[in-house]
Amino acid sequence: MNPPCGRCKKPVYPTEKINCLDKFWHKGCFSCEVCKMALSMSNYKGFEKKPYCTMHYPKSSFTIVTDTPENKRLKQQTLLNSQALYKEDFEKNKGKGFSVVTDTPEMQRLKKTQEQISDIKYHEEFEKSKIPSDAPPPVNRSEDDVPCDPRLSQPPVQPRPVAPPAGGPRYQALYSYTAVEADEVSLQEGDLILNVETIDAGWVFGFNQRAGKRGMLPANYIRPI
Repeated sequence: MNPPCGRCKKPVYPTEKINCLDKFWHKGCFSCEVCKMALSMSNYKGFEKKPYCTMHYPKSSFTIVTDTPENKRLKQQTLLNSQALYKEDFEKNKGKGFSVVTDTPEMQRLKKTQEQISDIKYHEEFEKSKIPSDAPPPVNRSEDDVPCDPRLSQPPVQPRPVAPPAGGPRYQALYSYTAVEADEVSLQEGDLILNVETIDAGWVFGFNQRAGKRGMLPANYIRPI
């Protein structure tokens, strides 16, 4: 006796029989449950003993677990076990110089590099802070700024402190300035400057009474008093 078809329930003869999913099918009846596309043994997907194409194969869904008192107890027990393991690992690794997760040798190298960069930035900011924020930058000097004097072609001689003559205009230093060239004179805020001679719009010659030295200094760092 010929078995019935899994879809049309009619007898299936051996010449057209497909044996699949614990059933017998006509070749024309072995198709997708949704779109009725003809299937073969190489491209079908079975679900609950029914054939489907790849497109319409039912997706598996997760079962929602009820939050029963027993599940709550198991969840709480799992959390306690995790905390106990964490504490045990912490005690084992305490005092070793690095933790299990974050303080690896690579992280220590990066941390040291960041500290070095921070130190460099700190020193840069410290050097900048020595100059008052409202102090104007000195005018760049050029060779044309140096007064014509035959003695300048000779090797520089360290000038001796000379007391300036009394009288004449008096100037006061507004900002501190560190001499860069040998013929310049350093300033400290409040220094008294005498015998000032203008060289150009940016530089003057003057005698610093505190330092006992005469030399070039930025014109915008002093004011008359």
